[in-house]
Amino acid sequence: MPEKELEKQLIQNRTGFTVTEATAHHFVNDLENPYVEDKPFDWIRGYHVGGRSLMWGRYSFRFSDLDFEANIKEGIGVDWPIRYKDIAPWYDHVERFAGIAGNRDGLPQLPDGIFQPALPENCIESHFREAVNTKFSDRKVIAARAAHLTQPTEEQTALGRAKCQFRNLCMRGCPFGAYFSSQSATIPAARKTGNLTIRPHSIVNSIIYDEKTGKASGVRVIDEQTNEWIEFNAKVIFLNASALGSTFILMNSKSNRFPNGMDDSGQLGHNLMDHHFHVGANADYEGDLDKVYYGRHPAGLYIPRFRNVNGDKQNFKRGYGFEVYTWREGWGSAAGMEGFGEDFKEKNTQFGKWKMILDAFGECLPYYENKVSLTEEMKDKWGQPVLKFDAQHRENEMAMRKDAQEQAVAMMEASGFKNIEGFDAKATIGLSIHEMGTARMGNDPKNSVFNKYNQHHAVKNVFCTDGAAMTSSPCQNPSLTYMALSARAANYAVEELKKMNL
Repeated sequence: MPEKELEKQLIQNRTGFTVTEATAHHFVNDLENPYVEDKPFDWIRGYHVGGRSLMWGRYSFRFSDLDFEANIKEGIGVDWPIRYKDIAPWYDHVERFAGIAGNRDGLPQLPDGIFQPALPENCIESHFREAVNTKFSDRKVIAARAAHLTQPTEEQTALGRAKCQFRNLCMRGCPFGAYFSSQSATIPAARKTGNLTIRPHSIVNSIIYDEKTGKASGVRVIDEQTNEWIEFNAKVIFLNASALGSTFILMNSKSNRFPNGMDDSGQLGHNLMDHHFHVGANADYEGDLDKVYYGRHPAGLYIPRFRNVNGDKQNFKRGYGFEVYTWREGWGSAAGMEGFGEDFKEKNTQFGKWKMILDAFGECLPYYENKVSLTEEMKDKWGQPVLKFDAQHRENEMAMRKDAQEQAVAMMEASGFKNIEGFDAKATIGLSIHEMGTARMGNDPKNSVFNKYNQHHAVKNVFCTDGAAMTSSPCQNPSLTYMALSARAANYAVEELKKMNL
């Protein structure tokens, strides 16, 4: 990226991979969309049609009752208002529609779903999986479950989708519609109903509250390009602006009834969570140098949580899972090689070493002290207040990271890898881009913002089904759960509309 353009996306570039000429348009201009960091927070965003569904990592895992029951059993935060049985049918619904590649692995902490054939593994992945599964009785390496079509259904092909081509250029958007996104799946499906209207370049500023009815009557929108203020009326409002975007809207929705934002519990903005990651190990593998692989599959292996499961007790609560990445160095590995002529050219066209990285994703507990608030200290391009962040990973997360690094090294050693290096990049909160909390679900309006149907406790025709509503942050990637909660809440809202309750 030219330096002048890069200056517009310095925060977005903290990911280390985001801003290129091919992908910069998927991420916000930081100068137009500022925020305040009392403590460092990496807020990675994309304000375009389809949002993060174009940019997500596509790992798709279910939560289990190990996750839904953890808060109440440990006396942390508040109890989830749902259990696995409540959401399981909606996981089924979403997996059928989206298309998830994976295997049925029989792990209670990571429930099986409705899968298309798993993505193929290379020889090093097979070696590592077999070695760990043989030598460690408390854990299991599995194929990652990813939202990529490997055997499309009639419903999916009717939407114009096709199977994954193993190009691994997903960050640019997939012209085959192979990975699940709004553009490939939900927007085409909605268009087929004849009831879809899309209004891009629309910034939702706040929800309009009707003091007489006690309901929301619509939303206030700023046109991004003209700065025009517009009001849209609606019977039901769903917030899906991402965790922090939805919380901003709720905080900015002030009225006589809600002078401090649309909340009675005092929890709005609190309990901010994000997975902590970039801790584990990397290594070389010196065998199988006569083997390579075809294509670049977009997901590798996964090691589900094995800590604090089935009676295992650690010096920290909850647990972590590992994403496993393997590859063989290509011609780029010779970039620093000195030489000239035929021999030099021959060396430059050879494959290099096999490489592997284990990167842990760990749960962050819901701390009341980890928070965001609305501030007038600065304004965005459209004159709106911005969010101020005051959050950090704490003692429990630090203890978990130490164990994750040690276990990554141990698994690599047991599998015969060489040049093993443990690492802890001490990634800032936010960088995992799995923000959760700040408008949590719960049974009691006194300590939560939304109920078991993701329905606002006080304003019954407002729903929130994104990361803001999470009551805790299980170490699994959360997007599949957002989708299942969205389908469940939408079904509930329709039923309530029919009953004239909304």
